[in-house]
This record gives sequence, structure tokens and C-alpha cells, in this order.
Amino acid sequence: MNTKLLTIAIPTYNRAQSLDKQIGWLVEAIKGFETDCEILVSDNCSTDNTPEIVKKWQSQVSDITFRYNRNEENLGVLKNISYCLKTVTTKYVWTIGDDDPIQTRAVSYVLRRVKEKEDISLIFLNFSGRNKITGEDVHPPTIVGNRWFDANADDGTGDSKAIYEHCFEKSIGAVIFLTATIYKTELVKNALNYWPDAENNWIYLAYLAGYCAARGKIIVTTDNFMECVVGVSYWQKDPKSALLMQYKDTPEVIVKLEETGYSKQFCRRMILHSFREANLKVLLGAARRWPIYTLKTVIPFWRLVAVSALQLIKLNNKVEKLPLQVTESRL
Repeated sequence: MNTKLLTIAIPTYNRAQSLDKQIGWLVEAIKGFETDCEILVSDNCSTDNTPEIVKKWQSQVSDITFRYNRNEENLGVLKNISYCLKTVTTKYVWTIGDDDPIQTRAVSYVLRRVKEKEDISLIFLNFSGRNKITGEDVHPPTIVGNRWFDANADDGTGDSKAIYEHCFEKSIGAVIFLTATIYKTELVKNALNYWPDAENNWIYLAYLAGYCAARGKIIVTTDNFMECVVGVSYWQKDPKSALLMQYKDTPEVIVKLEETGYSKQFCRRMILHSFREANLKVLLGAARRWPIYTLKTVIPFWRLVAVSALQLIKLNNKVEKLPLQVTESRL
């Protein structure tokens, strides 16, 4: 049985220079916590000198458990992330990007919080955003300031589902930022077992976080612990990713959240929200390039929107017809 508390995993592919820097940060951050932490690097069959970088660091940190996995072929970024989540045996898993700037104090903070409260199932570390091209600060239009999460949930005592719903509604981009999220390992494995095809969905990390949040206590930090460089996300390299995220992946995740414990009212409302937020330029551009594929993608979504609208009307009517004393008790 693994007695360590936290695995910090780095999925990587052909970014040896960034990986070298990130491992260097991690080794420094773990100092003093060697008995609590282990490192896992999952190499997606890189063709650069990634194996040499890993070997160099393994030889320098004999006091830290440092595992290295090299896939026989490139599995794609999502399946490489899933490998990290599925194979760890520590109580918690934190999977980080190989180039995300993280403050050294983040490791000690995470360890302190999971030791203080055994029922923590999910931690969101707050972060700032910066545009890679312009260097300007970036944040969701629904949030004021340089923190991407605006939930007041630093003490781990609130209604975890309600807090997660708030975060999801304010910014899906924050919820799917890989490096900001620490999962309870048992729960994230259960989530992947429940939905085996999750790793084919570009925003499946939102589902994993929601599943964990519904089964324990969530912490959303007030302080920022890292920076997200906007404009270099892995999904942006796929030409069809924007279409899929808006018209297939987001509604698919919302449906799975409902299946695993979130209210029908919240999920139907979020389907309609995703319809209102969908970018028409993405749809028109995809329709010109892949007309048949686009129709096959968006028609099921429109059907789901129509059904959700009708269901939400019925649900709201039921609430309005409840006796006064019942509705008051729920406020």
C-alpha cells in the first residue's frame, strides 16, 4: 500500500525544455515533503530528448519517489492525462501542465489542507490569466479582477455541489484548467470507471471535478497560486475542437453531471446557457469546411436544447404551484 499522500503528475509530449524547468521547480517545491509526495512523468512517446531529461533528474533526487512512464505510441493528450489519473495509488493526485508557472508554496498549501480535513474531495487552486501574444491580463467576462474563481470557499465547509455549480456557471475554462485541480484519487477513478469514454471529450475534466465535488468537500482558494497562459491550450491544436466543445462536449458533460447527482434544474439551465453562449462564427466556419459533419454535430445539440427548455418550464411551474410553506422552507 502506498503511504504517500500526493502524486504530482506531469503528462508531456515533445517539450523537453519546458519539462526540464517544471521538474526543477517541482523538486525544489517538494523539499521537506519527500515522505508525502511522489513524482510521475508520463511521456506520450516523445521524439525529442525527454527521456534524457527525466533520467537526469531521477539521478539527482534519490530521496524522492520519481516514476517515469513512456507510452509505446502517442495516445493523445487526453488519454495521457487519464493514464496519470488511473495509475496513481496515493490518496490525492495533482496533474500539472509541463509549462504552467506555479508558485513553490502551492505544494505545502495542498498538503496542509488535505491533512487538516480528511473529507476533502476536490481542490481548485485559483490562478491569474495572461494572453501569450499580448501579455495582457485575461479573465472571464463574468468575473471581476485577476482571479478566475470567485467562489468564497477557502475553508472547505460549504455546500460542495452548490460551489461547484457556481464555478462551472461562471467559467468552464477555469474548471477545466488541468494544473489548478487536485482530485481525491479514489473518486476520480470511480468517475472514469462510470464514464469510460470520458477521455474522448475535450472538457471531461469538468465532469471529473463535478463528480468529486459531489462526494466530499471542495476548497476553492482565495489566493492565486499559478498563472494560466491563454492561447496555447492543447485542444486549440485540433481544428474541430471549438465546434465539438460548444455543440457536443459541453452538453455531454452536463448530462453526465445530472446522471451523477446534480439537479435536473441546474443541468437544464446550463444546457440553455451553453446554447446562448455558443459562438455563431464557429458554427458558420465549421459549416463551410465540414457541412455534413457540422450538421451531425449540432442537430443533436439543438434537439437537447429544445427538450431542456420544455423540461425547465415544467420544473419552474411545479415550484410555483407548491404550497407557500413548502417553497418558503427551501429558501
